[in-house]
Amino acid sequence: MKQNQFEQRHQDEWQRFGARLDVLERSRGRSESGDDFTRDYRQICQHLALAQARGYSSHLVDPLQQLAMRGHQQLYRHRSQFAAQLLSFVLADFPRAVRAEWRWVALAALLFFGSLIVMGGLVYAYPDLIYSVVSPAQVDEMEAMYDPAARRIGQAVERASSTDWLMFGYYIMHNIGIAFQTFASGLLFGVGSLFFLFFNGLMIGAVAGHLTDVGFGETFWPFVIGHGAFELTGIALAGAAGLKLGWALLAPGALRRDEALRLAASTSVRLIGGVMLFLLIAAFIEAYWSSMTWPQPTTKYLVGAALWALVAAYLLFAGRSSHAPD
Repeated sequence: MKQNQFEQRHQDEWQRFGARLDVLERSRGRSESGDDFTRDYRQICQHLALAQARGYSSHLVDPLQQLAMRGHQQLYRHRSQFAAQLLSFVLADFPRAVRAEWRWVALAALLFFGSLIVMGGLVYAYPDLIYSVVSPAQVDEMEAMYDPAARRIGQAVERASSTDWLMFGYYIMHNIGIAFQTFASGLLFGVGSLFFLFFNGLMIGAVAGHLTDVGFGETFWPFVIGHGAFELTGIALAGAAGLKLGWALLAPGALRRDEALRLAASTSVRLIGGVMLFLLIAAFIEAYWSSMTWPQPTTKYLVGAALWALVAAYLLFAGRSSHAPD
């Protein structure tokens, strides 16, 4: 095909694509690139390849090359929006959602941390109470895990550092399982979330009280203080998300139950997205920092205190600025 015939056949397509690029390049908002844009971009690339293969003049090849380059920039801009949206969620949307649902967050935190603290104090004062919630075999396993003589703390068996990443995966699955159970059971009119918040608080508190009573507090507390900032907070927030779902079913107001549940779920899902991030961070800290024995307890306490302060500051203040990503 001669060059002039090729130009006449496709000139309108090139002009339309160029006009669309002009609009996209002037816009600072979201790109409107979609499947049709990708199709048109590929067509331009095909035309460029044909023009080069057929030896057409630079008067045709150069403009097509410019269109292809500009199209590539817009396509990359479109595909990078996910990263921008993820960053916006982490820096602003999630902490804003937590503050907006502060009543459910406060209730979940009171139930979870309250039962944890009370049960821990009771078991410390009355040691035999541990066997009312934890079996003797589990007690023995916990004592072995936090024995000061162990090379790695918080593990039932010794392991090499090369398997830390396997423990990282285990911690992720374990923590997410607890959080999802606490969240999803909120569909039982909130009763499930209330139960699991209370139950998990009792279990953790009982273990903490017992290990402190038998003299293993010097290994237990330095182990849990670091990752606990993200893990325990994540469990409480999962419970808050579940309670919101349950309340939508119990008191839908003027809405139908399915409509009220749909509205509540839009917020609860955002909370759970942040919970997953918290549990991912907690698993990483637990696998690669908490179980190490070489840091002094004072160092672990300082790091743990800093992490708790970081979590509190993030949830209280992140996303308040008008310059935060939208």
